This record gives sequence, C-alpha cells and structure tokens, in this order.
Amino acid sequence: MLRTGLVASLFLLAAQPSLAQDNHTSQQHDFKLVEVTNGLDHPWGMAFLPDGRILITERDTPALRLVEGGVLHPSPIAGLPDNMSTSGQGGLLDITLHPNFATNQVLYLSYAGKGDGGVGTEVLRARLVGHHLKDVETVFQVFPKTGGSAHYGSRLQFGAEGELYVTVGDRYSYMNEAQNPANHLGSILRLTDEGKAFKDNPFSDTVGKKPEIYTFGHRNPQGLTVRHTDGSLWAHEHGPRGGDEVNKLKAGANYGWPAITYGIDYSGRTISDKTHAAGMEQPVVYWDPSIAPSGMAFYKGDKFPNWQDDLFVGALAGQHLRRLEMEGDQVVDQEVLLDELARIRDVRNAPDGYLYILTDESDGKLYRLEPSVQ
Repeated sequence: MLRTGLVASLFLLAAQPSLAQDNHTSQQHDFKLVEVTNGLDHPWGMAFLPDGRILITERDTPALRLVEGGVLHPSPIAGLPDNMSTSGQGGLLDITLHPNFATNQVLYLSYAGKGDGGVGTEVLRARLVGHHLKDVETVFQVFPKTGGSAHYGSRLQFGAEGELYVTVGDRYSYMNEAQNPANHLGSILRLTDEGKAFKDNPFSDTVGKKPEIYTFGHRNPQGLTVRHTDGSLWAHEHGPRGGDEVNKLKAGANYGWPAITYGIDYSGRTISDKTHAAGMEQPVVYWDPSIAPSGMAFYKGDKFPNWQDDLFVGALAGQHLRRLEMEGDQVVDQEVLLDELARIRDVRNAPDGYLYILTDESDGKLYRLEPSVQ
C-alpha cells in the first residue's frame, strides 16, 4: 500500500545514497552495475511492489526489509512468526507476491520452520498493511520435519494459472527420500494460493504419494522461474561436488537425484555410478565443477534487447552472474558476468526492465544492471 502522511513524506525526502557504478563489457551488451542499497544481512529473495518499492528477505536475522527510492528502511517489517530456525542454511528464505497483490496486498514467504520432529520448509501467507504483516497464516508445511540444518530449497513462483510452485530440498542427510514421493523431500510442489494441492496434480489420485508434488528427484533447488515466451517452468539445483543442474520441469517427472547424478560426494566417494536411467530426466545443462547456483530469471525487459529470453543464474561458489543463451530449450552459449563480484544469491527481472541481483554477505547489496548507454 502507498505510504501517506508526514512520515512518508520525510522518508521519501531523505537523502539518497550515492550509487556506486562500475562499467562492464559483455558479448551482447555493455552495462553498468549500479549499487541500489547495502547493509543487508545475508539477503535471500526479493519482490517488486506495484508502487516501485522492493521487499527483501534477510535469512539470518531473520527479517523482511523494505527499500524505497534506494533507501533501506531502518526497521524490519513487523509480524513474522517466531518459529523460524536460523541454524545453518535455515532462516527466512524466499518471497513472492500474489498475482492480485495490487488489490489484495497478499504475499507469501518461505522459511525453515521448527516443529514436531525437527525443522522443515514452511510457507506463510499474509497481507502487507503499512509496515506490518497482517492475517499471517502458515498455509503449507513440508512433511516430514527432520533433523539437520541444510537443503531447504525454498524458491517460490506463481505460474500462469495462479498456481504456487514451491521448491523443497532433500534435507541433505535424507537424500534417498528424494526418490520417494510418499514425502515432500527433494520435490517441487504445485499448490493453490491457499496452500492446497491442485486437483490435477500428477499424484492427486495416487494412494501413498503426496498430492502436492509436481516433480521429484531433486537435491536442493534454489532457482525457479517461468519462461515468459511459452509459460514453461524451469528450475536449477545444487549438485554435490559437481553436477549442478538446470531443468525444464514436466508434471510428474523424476529428475533422478540421487539415483543418477553428474556429481560425487564432498568426500570424493561415488554417490551413483549412473548419469542416465530409464524414466529419469536429463538436465538441460549441468556444471562440473559446481558453480553453486541460486536465483534465476529469463530476461524479458526492454533495456537489453539482445538478452531477450537469455537465462540468468546467480553463482554462490562461482561468485558471478552466469548468462545462458538459449535456442529453443538448448543452451548454445554461456558467459560469465561480474566475475568474483560476490556470492550472488538471487536474480530477478523487475517491472522497470532492468535486472536486479542480491549478494549473499553480512553486508549484502542490492544491485541493478543498466545499459552503459541509454
């Protein structure tokens, strides 16, 4: 909702930070990297409000922050639940807006939630009212909750039919459960906006399988996006040592982990001696060595015409932004941008036509990519 009154006026008139800019050359476009704001504590996800403000999640604090006119509001948005686990890779994770946010102010947040049996990915629904979350409701909890503090997955994405997709990691020590659709581990879910299973989901009528599951056989998917040219759903996931994957998702498909993989265990031992198996999907592309992908978006803005429909992926271990040039569903070229900038946690298209990225640091930054000549 738009701010009103004296407080809003003072906030908007606050001194704007000086924006650091660096010029960069790429195969298709020269661009500037503009620092929008900083001081974020391990930011994880972002969403663009209709009025131009930006919501950003901070994993470790945990906190939901607001950026307006390049200024980070000093106070977190109130109303988060108190059962978040911030151990390891847990905390407040992704955010997305309801397709009708402009009229209902509803948003969704994913996080590592504590409960009976341990910790697991949860999704809440709430209304943003001023600087508070109201009508907060947990609409989904992964089954089962487990021990450990890794591999929550946890990207959120609305599809063209108003369906909410949620990525769920294998919880690391439970990797074999990714082949067992009797639970949610290592899967991507397809939910209604109220957190229920869609009636036409692949396993809706299958006894012993979770009706929320859309695909399974995933390790730790931290990238999820809809391709605007055809409405298809794409995801990427962390491999172990090697074997990071980008996949085009198909309803009911098994993406193989850990029965097939292009990676090995961190210790060097073999997880599987197979990279292919009947009934299991092959990735569109994989990386060995790993780049540790997080965040992804097909570019669809008007600022970089030669990047139209290119897939952009953030790299944590690789500390760069990866551009994948597509022909149909095939990757025909890759380019490393912003090499050694920082651990890039999220990549998003914005309504203003630019690309935005978040860096995963204790002093995390929000950057915007702009053409060098506009």
